[in-house]
Amino acid sequence: MSDAELVLRSTRVVTPEGTRAASVAVSAGRVTAVLPYDAPVPEGARREDFGDDVLLPGLVDTHVHVNDPGRTHWEGFWTATRAAAAGGITTLVDMPLNSLPPTTTAEHLRVKREVAADKAHIDVGFWGGALPDNVKDLRPLHDAGVFGFKAFLSPSGVDEFPHLGRTELARSLAEIAGFGGLLIVHAEDPDHLNAAPRHGGSKYADFLASRPRGAEDTAIAALIAEAARLHARVHVLHLSSADALPLIRAAKADGVRLTVETCPHYLTLTAEEVPDGASEFKCCPPIREAANQDLLWQALADGTIDCVVTDHSPSTADLKTADFATAWGGISGLQLSLSAVWTAARARGHGLEDVVHWMSARTAELVGLDGRKGAIAPGHDADFAVLAPDAAFTVDPAALHHRNPVTAYAGRTLYGVVRSTWLRGQRVYADGEFTAPRGELLTRTVSSRSGRPLERKT
Repeated sequence: MSDAELVLRSTRVVTPEGTRAASVAVSAGRVTAVLPYDAPVPEGARREDFGDDVLLPGLVDTHVHVNDPGRTHWEGFWTATRAAAAGGITTLVDMPLNSLPPTTTAEHLRVKREVAADKAHIDVGFWGGALPDNVKDLRPLHDAGVFGFKAFLSPSGVDEFPHLGRTELARSLAEIAGFGGLLIVHAEDPDHLNAAPRHGGSKYADFLASRPRGAEDTAIAALIAEAARLHARVHVLHLSSADALPLIRAAKADGVRLTVETCPHYLTLTAEEVPDGASEFKCCPPIREAANQDLLWQALADGTIDCVVTDHSPSTADLKTADFATAWGGISGLQLSLSAVWTAARARGHGLEDVVHWMSARTAELVGLDGRKGAIAPGHDADFAVLAPDAAFTVDPAALHHRNPVTAYAGRTLYGVVRSTWLRGQRVYADGEFTAPRGELLTRTVSSRSGRPLERKT
């Protein structure tokens, strides 16, 4: 404590050991100690007392489509990272598609990093992309510091990012397994999608029928089989089908190197409540029925699902037409994810420690940042969110900071107001106001638990 530059105090600090009254000492951007609440503050150190507001580790969102460069009118690093900071997120990992160029070569990664460098209000890392024709580019991208590789098993929605067939999946996964990388997968089977009913128009029920659970289940089964064969590490993105949970449980029990995420919209929104024509609710795979949602929550509680991420996938408002067949599919949720998940979690008997586990600790572990992010503990970056958990607000799209004010949460009452967000001991957001960008561009660590320093490049 004697060398502390800053001491943050709260009656409720969420730590790996539980929630307690504590003083958190910070020096040189790192947590140096978590001490009793009434520990004396060293002379010269600044003290911030948050009273009964909860001090959380900053969230780590590993599934964000920033779309910059190329489709910055959809979203950009400046707007996305401000929205994230306003939602208590201090680290995000950007998806490789929807930007032009996509992050599928080391040179494209360099372009992406140059664009992001002076616009990031929070820390930013990058996924690479696995395409049918870029196996030769995977190792160079890995060596350049991407956290892993995104692939689709069905059409992605953008021509420049084609999906992998079964043979191409096996080839890419063998290459990635050879250097110890991670493949993250949009798992829907194209044959099931092609066989499903096809209807245009405004009825959500018709759209839901066009993206059946079986498409997810079949694709996940194929991915598990390849991962088991190659002893490869794979991650299932945005799980919406509860029917796949028995497959996932069995694979984990068999030792398959498999992790799984779901998203706030699958945990908080239901098919029964989506109005016809309201394509702000459209995403792929889709928001499913309430009974399906109940099973996703059970799987989160028992650890079958590892983490919760936003899959923030915005577009301009004109692409969100009333025709579910042609409208852009994606939910904008960066700023609201913590509040949305907390609102639903508390109603189901979960605590903030659970939310932190799903949205910070486990996501940090997924990308190998668990030695530096995702916990209020000595040696970790001093990244925090200060949350008033019992304060409620009504979602006003005009008050959101992502570029296009479209949200499936409009008009909803949510609990949990983010009072301020801190990055390496510096307040970057408070009460609607932001500092100048302070974010750093992150690269993959060699080992999540090696104790070796996190590489950083700005």
